[in-house]
Amino acid sequence: MRAFVITGPGRAEVQEVEPPAAMPGEVVVEVERAGVCGTDTEFYSGAMAYLRTGEARYPVRIGHEWAGTVREIGDGVDPAWVGRRVTGDTMLGCGHCARCVAGRQHLCADRYEIGVRNGRPGALAERLPVPVRALQPLPDPVDAVLGALVEPGGNALRAVRAAAVAPGERLLVIGPGTIGLLAAMIAAAQGAEVHLLGVTEHSLAFARSLGFTRTWTTPPFDPVQGPRFDAAIDASTGAGSPALALEAVEPGRNVVFIGLSAEPSLADTRRLVLKDVTAVGVLSASGGLAGAIDLYASGQVDPRPLVAATVPLDEAAAVVSGKRRPGWGDAPKILIDPRLT
Repeated sequence: MRAFVITGPGRAEVQEVEPPAAMPGEVVVEVERAGVCGTDTEFYSGAMAYLRTGEARYPVRIGHEWAGTVREIGDGVDPAWVGRRVTGDTMLGCGHCARCVAGRQHLCADRYEIGVRNGRPGALAERLPVPVRALQPLPDPVDAVLGALVEPGGNALRAVRAAAVAPGERLLVIGPGTIGLLAAMIAAAQGAEVHLLGVTEHSLAFARSLGFTRTWTTPPFDPVQGPRFDAAIDASTGAGSPALALEAVEPGRNVVFIGLSAEPSLADTRRLVLKDVTAVGVLSASGGLAGAIDLYASGQVDPRPLVAATVPLDEAAAVVSGKRRPGWGDAPKILIDPRLT
């Protein structure tokens, strides 16, 4: 089968590889859509932290946001899965350590991450092997496009839950990328007053096209003299954003960190203590996948406008290198359809 393979920093190609076999407890999915995210571009550039820690190494087959149809099953798998449309969890814990037993498989020290960690192949390929325990069925209203957005949606949903804003309360979302915009959409659907903070006016233009009229840039946004927020979600890659979020939030409320900067991002814990603020870190969509599917299926959240284009595997190298066609506009998400030629 054809698969996209990153062979080293700045080097990638579509290769012919052996198709996966359905191992016991696993299925093989025909991939219909796979999303490209910041983690994938970091693998291409060589900036991905796992490459330095040894948790990942080249060659890498990326792709952890996906949707498709089950075509094969391994021993011990219910035959009813064949033909079902699915997406699935990226994080594959060992299943028997204390963290996995407690439902925190996404934090398992020995976990595999599809398309990311410990050599588990990703979804930028025609077929993908997945443990059946990681699967999430997709209802009819959630097509392949929405299915590929379930993983980022699950991340965003977990961040909104951690922010714990009630209807009418004010939420600051820092970073108008895919996760930030999804968090804004989810929070708005739940009745929150959403404000978005970006680096430039251009970065916020797309957010305003989605109806988010309360937008800010820094400067002139001043977290000390400016408005106070009932919660803040940092979905950016800026090293200074955590400290800014901490200053902007009301005392006694929550700050959620889901973005990662390339360098240490510092926040003064004295401010955290003196403001009695709760800080929450969010890693992965685990625990938020089913909720994201429900939001999409019900129509409460429609993330389709976030998709700029769908391209074949042969264009994946250009996408992960950051190249965009002028006609794609400012929507942040590019999808790959491995069936296209």
